[in-house]
Amino acid sequence: MLKGTNRLALAAMSALLASSLAACGSGGNDNHASSASAGASASGSAAASGAAGGDKPALKRLDVWQDKDYNTYPVAKLLEEKTGYKVQYDMLPQDKWAEKLNLLMASGEAYDIVTSYSDMALYSDYAQQGALVDLTPLIDQYGPNIKEAISQQSIDALKVNGKLYAIPTSITYKIGTSILIRTDWLDKVGMQMPATTDEFKAVLQAFKDKDPGGHGDQDVPLTAKGDMPMMDNLVGAFGMPNGWNDVDGQLVPRLLDPAYKDYVAYMSELYKGGLLDKQFVVNKDATAKEKFSSGKAGAIIVHWADIPAISDALAKADPSAKFAYVGALKGPGGEAGFSANAGFDRLSFIPKASKHPEDAIKWIDASLEPATFKEMAIGVEGTHYKVVDGAYEPILPIFTDERNLANNYMAGTNEAQYPQYWQARVRKSPIMFEAFDYLNNKLPDSVKITNVLALAPYMPNYAKNNQQLETMAGEYTVKLIAGAESIDGLEAFQAKYKAAGEEASAQEINAWYATVKK
Repeated sequence: MLKGTNRLALAAMSALLASSLAACGSGGNDNHASSASAGASASGSAAASGAAGGDKPALKRLDVWQDKDYNTYPVAKLLEEKTGYKVQYDMLPQDKWAEKLNLLMASGEAYDIVTSYSDMALYSDYAQQGALVDLTPLIDQYGPNIKEAISQQSIDALKVNGKLYAIPTSITYKIGTSILIRTDWLDKVGMQMPATTDEFKAVLQAFKDKDPGGHGDQDVPLTAKGDMPMMDNLVGAFGMPNGWNDVDGQLVPRLLDPAYKDYVAYMSELYKGGLLDKQFVVNKDATAKEKFSSGKAGAIIVHWADIPAISDALAKADPSAKFAYVGALKGPGGEAGFSANAGFDRLSFIPKASKHPEDAIKWIDASLEPATFKEMAIGVEGTHYKVVDGAYEPILPIFTDERNLANNYMAGTNEAQYPQYWQARVRKSPIMFEAFDYLNNKLPDSVKITNVLALAPYMPNYAKNNQQLETMAGEYTVKLIAGAESIDGLEAFQAKYKAAGEEASAQEINAWYATVKK
């Protein structure tokens, strides 16, 4: 999943980062012990001494947060055996990870590999500051498996000023989120699964009027979290499934899309009519899920990965409860669609402060050797997984115990094979796989609208401005839906939005788009 960057923190760190590069550039900086203990998990720090064997040095890797010690989880031992390298793993915090990464990068901490959530603005800033190693010559010399595993399209999308500074871990599925609805409530009010936005509104009205949940005013027809004003499925019904969408051959951000007013008007009607949770503006993610899982909401916009926990909680609150995903709703103009994921989930790079850049690439390459990568991803056939009708299915509980966190150890993936390996994870829970399968395999391809910008090359204005623009548009949309702002002020806000970087971003985006659109 994509994670936002704290742009203020990034700006504040730029000067410190630049000043540290002279010290980092030699790769021999020893002033890193105290900053590591302050900034990242120190678990397994003793592992830094000594090599796994021969003349191979011990490597240091900084990775994303997980709830298990990287150094003792079984995948670490497997990779040590397969690659011959001992690796000390530290991890970023769960919250405000980008701020912590900025501090560690600026301090000159001598990590050999850093893996973070994909954030193109953060990555491109590091690259332009000179904080990262150009990987192309290293891959040419030491990376045959990397070349085989990672597509040229992915490589090109990560180039900054013609140079490659990161190895991507690609997103493995297209659709993550839609409207989950109580089908037993539909039965109680005598209605079918809605297929259009009008039908969906009518269903919510029936939920409100007929109280199928039995909690009176405590029930809400539709709940959502407050930082999701562009609600998946609904926003696609107005022709705006992605952040930027094709309007007459040009990519246009939602706030400037002609359909934006219609979407806001529809959502405002839901809110004013009590069909959208009146508390959605202040709802946290957990708050919205609790309302649905406690049986007090008829529908929620939620990711399929959250369904097992929601299902377990809801079964306790109401053992007769049933639910299913709503298909792609058609809007007033007959449009429908979901944003189809593309691009990257993680990026792995080698800081200039690394003491062992060549060995870091050798380790990554060894981890991507096909047999090693498969064993890392899903384990050993007959022990961790079995093949049923051509599909990989986990053997529980050992798969969960020994491979559930394997994706966190990857620095790149076998892009051709991993999507099939990865689905073993989803099959750990039948109810989760059913939801995943519906959104990703059973929905027609025509409603999976690829986010074309996800694989666009580095564009400086877009990378610089996109996070701020998304925040501006999101906050404004919430205010419009909740009635705190009038749609009469849209034109003035659009002018402010354009001046904040949209115009500069749009110029370079559409210059690129003209070269790739069919």
